[in-house]
Amino acid sequence: MGMNHFGEISLLTNIAKPNICVITNIGTSHIGNLGSRENILKAKLEILEGTQNPTIVINNDNDLLHKWQEENKDTMNIITYGIQEASDVNAEQIVLKENSSEFTCNLPKESAKIKVPVGGEHFVFNALCAVSVGKTLGIETNQIRKGIEGFELTKKRMDIVELKNGAKIINDAYNASLESMQASLKYLAEGKEKRKIAVLGDMLELGEYTQKLHEKVGEAVYKNKIDILMCSGENIKYTIKKAKELGMAEENIYYFEDKEELTNQLKELIKEGDIILLKASNGMRFFDIVEKMQKI
Repeated sequence: MGMNHFGEISLLTNIAKPNICVITNIGTSHIGNLGSRENILKAKLEILEGTQNPTIVINNDNDLLHKWQEENKDTMNIITYGIQEASDVNAEQIVLKENSSEFTCNLPKESAKIKVPVGGEHFVFNALCAVSVGKTLGIETNQIRKGIEGFELTKKRMDIVELKNGAKIINDAYNASLESMQASLKYLAEGKEKRKIAVLGDMLELGEYTQKLHEKVGEAVYKNKIDILMCSGENIKYTIKKAKELGMAEENIYYFEDKEELTNQLKELIKEGDIILLKASNGMRFFDIVEKMQKI
């Protein structure tokens, strides 16, 4: 734990609100511009510049953030949250459901049952972050819990759409990085639907890492036992190649030169009980596919 504990911070809020800096992840978004995850960490740490005595809230399960806090915990006020790593705010007894999750949130002096109205482990991390910030501001745990339970997603981010034929679409077409691709595919795999269909497009702004990171998406497709892979885009071809190399059946993989062809094939392919993930960088405009699918 950092220099202060939550009790001290809560007392401080009666006088003045603390300066809070939050770093949720060091992944691969914009790695093409910054060159490495280490450089991404340096760029994100610029948030501390010019901030007086900040309280820094970090995801302790992230390898680079964990290492950084271990090196700086004696000189900075750092609040950690996590699932795997022992942290100031920890999640245990996690129950993941299709459209929600529940977990026990352990704090230094109390624990609370938290319900998140969105599926996926990555939203458990988001809830832990919210708890960390809330407690730093001296907000009562019950108020924080109610706030999380009333959370609503913005459109195009894990937005579940039910089609007239009974199939479901997970519209996550707002943005895409390796980490969010992996999280969305893991969420898709946890569903109880008959068939799991991943409709994927390019991740952008990856520079020299483009091939490697798209190949890692192919590994995630195979690892999560996705039934059908449908793709459009130039870079996503690396994903297809890797999925095939690992053993995904070729008859379950489709590639299309444009989104219109993909949409037409998807309309013919889907059946009642299917669940379909749409995921690509925003510039690929995969949300157009969702709009067309809702009309069938």
